Amino acid sequence: MITLFGQTYQWNDPEILLLGGIAIALVALLLLILRSVSRSATAAEPLIREIGWLSSRMQQLGDGQERLAGGLHHVSEAQAVSQTAMLQVMEQRLAEVQRQMTEALHGTSTRTARSLGELQTRLETIDKAQANIEKLSGNVLSLQDILSNKQTRGAFGEIQLHDIVQKALPKDAYTMQATLSNGKRADCLIHLPNPPGPIVIDAKFPLEAYEAIRRADTPRGVVEAAQQMRTAVRAHIRAIAEKYIIEGETADGALMFLPSEAVYAELHANFPEIVREGFAVKVWIVSPTTSMATLNTMRAVLKDARMREQAGAIRKELALLYGDVDRLGTRVENLDRHFGQAAKDIEEIKISSERAGKRARRLDNFDFEEIAPDDPVKVIGPTAAE
Repeated sequence: MITLFGQTYQWNDPEILLLGGIAIALVALLLLILRSVSRSATAAEPLIREIGWLSSRMQQLGDGQERLAGGLHHVSEAQAVSQTAMLQVMEQRLAEVQRQMTEALHGTSTRTARSLGELQTRLETIDKAQANIEKLSGNVLSLQDILSNKQTRGAFGEIQLHDIVQKALPKDAYTMQATLSNGKRADCLIHLPNPPGPIVIDAKFPLEAYEAIRRADTPRGVVEAAQQMRTAVRAHIRAIAEKYIIEGETADGALMFLPSEAVYAELHANFPEIVREGFAVKVWIVSPTTSMATLNTMRAVLKDARMREQAGAIRKELALLYGDVDRLGTRVENLDRHFGQAAKDIEEIKISSERAGKRARRLDNFDFEEIAPDDPVKVIGPTAAE
């Protein structure tokens, strides 16, 4: 780098190359002049003129160089101002881009955090649902284990029947596991009045036959499963009719409780003849829903019977109440008579009080000084008017 006239230039700048060429030309001319001086003085004059011309040209080149340096300085200043403005604009734009990126990143992080929170909440909900599903699966498996055994299935039906009866009837209106005169034990005996008399409810659950119907996938399998269902239900109906309908001890009918609405619906939808056979021997098939309605009707019957039983006591109490009301009227009359006598006595007391007041005022008006000592004292008695 070379500094000329207060400006800095590179070696390959055009101005430096031009000045270098001029300097080389001047050196070459000086060498020629020195050579020609020794040859002849006459030949030196043109060279001197040439040197003068070259000097003037060098002066012109110096002036041009100065003007060029000024122009270059102005251009450099303009470039510096432009670069400064451009740098400011770039800094502002970079700051704006940085701010927008910061806001975008902050918003993205906020949304990401919110989404992660919602995802965590949903995962917790899914975990709870999974736990509930696992618990329900365990309960379903337990229910399947219960229903797979006849004894446990019978206990399940009895427990369900007990819950329904307990909710529908008072405790003294039924007996669970009641023993009849024939030695047979009924699941539930409802103490209805005569007629119709105590009625038995026995729980039955033909689950195997129902599952066979559900599993049957061929026409022959459907027929065999239907026959199995008919056989099982008929056996239950016949057993209830023979064991729990005793003349003179129980009602002339009994109830067969099915603890499954699905089995009850299957019977009424596809085996209506079995239901009619039960009606014929007075064994009525009920489900948990229909048994609740039947028990509510029994509750109304029990209430009506108890009201009839208490009708005599109610009439007796009404007679006693009538006697009490009659005595109360007599005593009120006596009290009224006493009140009348008391009012009469008070009126007589008022009359005596007024008379005593009048006599006191009359005595107060007497003038004892006007009476002569020899005059006999006149005693004024009460008049007949008084």
